[in-house]
Amino acid sequence: MTYKVLVSDPLADEGIEILRGFCEVDINTGLSEDELIKIIGDYDGLLVRSGTEVTANVIEAAAKLKFIGRAGAGVDNIDTNAATQRGIIVANAPAGNTLAACEHTLAMMASLARKIPQATASVKRGEWKRSAFMGVELNEKTLGIVGFGRIGQELARRAIALDMKVVAYDPYINEERAKELGVEVMTLDQLFPVADFITVHTPLIKETKHLINKKSIAVMKDGVRIINCARGGIINESDLYDAIVAGKVAGAALDVYENEPPKDSKIITLDEVITTPHLGASTVEAQLNVAVSVAKQCIEVLKGGSAKFVVNAPMISPDQQDRIDPYVKLVRNMGSLLIQLVEGRIESVEIEYGGKAAEFGSGSKYITRMALKGILDPILQTPVNIVNAELAAKERGIRVSEVITDKSLGFTNLVTISIKTDKMSETVSGNVSSPEKLRIVKIGEYMTDMTPGGDVVISRHHDVPGVIGHFATIIGKYGVNIAGMQVGRNQPGEEAVMVLNVDSEVPQEAMDKILKIEGVYTAKYAHI
Repeated sequence: MTYKVLVSDPLADEGIEILRGFCEVDINTGLSEDELIKIIGDYDGLLVRSGTEVTANVIEAAAKLKFIGRAGAGVDNIDTNAATQRGIIVANAPAGNTLAACEHTLAMMASLARKIPQATASVKRGEWKRSAFMGVELNEKTLGIVGFGRIGQELARRAIALDMKVVAYDPYINEERAKELGVEVMTLDQLFPVADFITVHTPLIKETKHLINKKSIAVMKDGVRIINCARGGIINESDLYDAIVAGKVAGAALDVYENEPPKDSKIITLDEVITTPHLGASTVEAQLNVAVSVAKQCIEVLKGGSAKFVVNAPMISPDQQDRIDPYVKLVRNMGSLLIQLVEGRIESVEIEYGGKAAEFGSGSKYITRMALKGILDPILQTPVNIVNAELAAKERGIRVSEVITDKSLGFTNLVTISIKTDKMSETVSGNVSSPEKLRIVKIGEYMTDMTPGGDVVISRHHDVPGVIGHFATIIGKYGVNIAGMQVGRNQPGEEAVMVLNVDSEVPQEAMDKILKIEGVYTAKYAHI
């Protein structure tokens, strides 16, 4: 059989040549949605970058399509849900630009330290102002890395080779893994005051939005230098502008911005700020790497194999699919809940199968990896999938284990996920009564009956009159409606667990007040 692949965005020639050694390749870039819909039915594979929007309508018209490859990390331009429903594998190339992003960060840091862009501009203007561009050395300076994933770790290796001291913050990295690299793990409160240079390498999520702001800058060293080659929005640009003008921050190097292009941002007007137009992955090698990666994955899928970096749920055998699908949804949501309940760095994850759930055989591996996806997706930049879930956990020093048991707490199909961190442990158990009835039936030592989805507040409190009333009063004052409540306890008058299902997000200010209620031990808001 001759396969046909469409390349609808510019792709490095090396990737094209690999494809042409296996199948027919058409290069047709700049297509509108309507134009793509008209021709996509002829193709078995589609390779894109960020320019092509692969919408649900495009996928609906793709009668033969088996593979969509994104030459890069992000897949925001691909409707992965629609692809999954049609059985189309979507894959990306998340590792191809790791070194490019790392080296760009290093180049920005060196340029910032020695004021190279400013000095270059001065000389081109015919000036010779050597004293105006006095720099600082990187040698023996402390580099604070916020976000210690692949890019952060590669950067640490290179910074240590320059005789820099490297400290890192990442709530999900194993401390032993960092020590192996010669890096000291710190909290943000510890890192900010000691770092001479601070670079961020986190995803942009709720917890990292404006992570660097007026308050955090205030505790940093005077004369600190800040670099962002990760995601716009991690730094509050207005606060950074004020800090540079005030002399608190010596300078900044920015490759990404809250709004791109940043034509209306005050931050780019400052001489102390060096800027580049989102060039982190813009190297010949990176573009070659991602092109080769997606080309090879495309060929493997068309041959009947699997892609290395699948970003949607791959197909499973028809005889298991109907049975496993409810567990996949349940464990992903259980994992998502657990990661929001725990604090500290994850050391281990255990998934226990009881009752009939213990009879899945090889299917349990699929469910385990989907549980890891639920746990890791909110905290990693790289999408987690059935192929890379265990690798992503291993890279973070997280031990993963499966346990098969005949214990099922009286439930038919019981799955239990336990997370141990350096600060605490937490366990959640769930049961599948039917494909439509998924429940979280136990949190820690307490039985409950919780629908695993939506907005919830989970608390541990002293089981005495008045506590629940205080909860409701506080939440009500913030306009949050309570949709349901479950209380689990072992003995009256002792500790209890309460689950409040609410209709909207609970503001942090409200949660802070809840934690001050007498008798409340812990309280967490989570969105599942």
